[in-house]
Amino acid sequence: MERSRVTGEAPTGTRILLASLSAMVAETVTFPIDLTKTRMQLHGSGSHRIGAIGVVSEIARKEGVIGLYKGLSPAIIRHMFYTPIRIIGYENLKGFVGNKGESLPLATKALVGGISGVIAQVVASPADLVKVRMQADGRLVSQGLKPRYSGPIEAFTKILQSEGPKGLWKGVLPNIQRAFLVNMGELACYDHAKHFVIEKKISEDNIYAHTLASIMSGLASTTLSCPADVVKTRMMNQGEKVVYRNSYECLVKTVRLEGVRALWKGFFPTWARLGPWQFVFWVSYEKFRQLAGLSSF
Repeated sequence: MERSRVTGEAPTGTRILLASLSAMVAETVTFPIDLTKTRMQLHGSGSHRIGAIGVVSEIARKEGVIGLYKGLSPAIIRHMFYTPIRIIGYENLKGFVGNKGESLPLATKALVGGISGVIAQVVASPADLVKVRMQADGRLVSQGLKPRYSGPIEAFTKILQSEGPKGLWKGVLPNIQRAFLVNMGELACYDHAKHFVIEKKISEDNIYAHTLASIMSGLASTTLSCPADVVKTRMMNQGEKVVYRNSYECLVKTVRLEGVRALWKGFFPTWARLGPWQFVFWVSYEKFRQLAGLSSF
C-alpha cells in the first residue's frame, strides 16, 4: 500500500508553502552548478571546448565568486511558482486518477508527473527566460562587454519593451517539452523508487530512502530531458537577433553543425545539479512535512 497518499488533513496552502521553502533552499545551494550547465550549453561548435571545471574556474577568475550566482533572484522567483504547482499538482492529480490507498502504475505516475510539469512551466516561463538571459550575460561580462541587463526587473522591462508580452514566453515550447520530461522522470521515479526501497525493506521512510530515490530520479530526469534543455536554453537566449525560428530548427541545426552528442551538452553538470538539488529539496520537503504533521510525499 502506498504510504505517501496525501490525506484530507494536509492543507494545500501548507504544502505550497513547504514546497516553496524547500525549493528556495535547493536552488540557492545548487545554483552555481546550474549556471555552469547553462554556460556549457551556450558554447557552439566554433567555441573553444571547455569542461565544467574550466567553466567554473573561468567564472570565478573573471567575475568573482558572486558571478557564480548571476541570475539567482529570477531563479528563486521562478521556483516560487514552478515547484509548488508541479509538486502539489502531482499529488492532487494522483489522488484524482487513483483510488485511495491504491498504488498507481509507474506509467500513470509518469504521465501525471509530466502533465503537472507542463502546467507549472507555462506559468513560470517568464522567470525562467530572465534567469537564462542573466546567466548568459555573465559570458559577455567575462569578455569585457556590457551585459544586457543589470537585474531581473530591468530584464523583464527591456524584454517587454523590445519583444512584447509574447517575448516573455520565448522558448516556451521547448520549455514545456523539457518540463514534461523532467517531471515525468523526477516525480514518478522519486515516488516509485522511494516506495520500492521502503516496501522491499531496504530502508525505512527516512533520509537514506530519500537519498537513494533522489539519485535515481535525478539520473532518469537528466537523461530524458537534456536534449530539450539544450534547445530550450538556446531558444531562450535569443534576443532580437533570431538564430532559430522554432525549437525544431534549433534541434536540427544543433545536430547538423555539432553532432548528436551536442544534445547532451552539459549532461554532467545537469545531473550533478539535479542530484544534489533533488536531494536537498526532497530531504527538506519531507522533513518540513513531518514537522508540520503531514504524511510523507
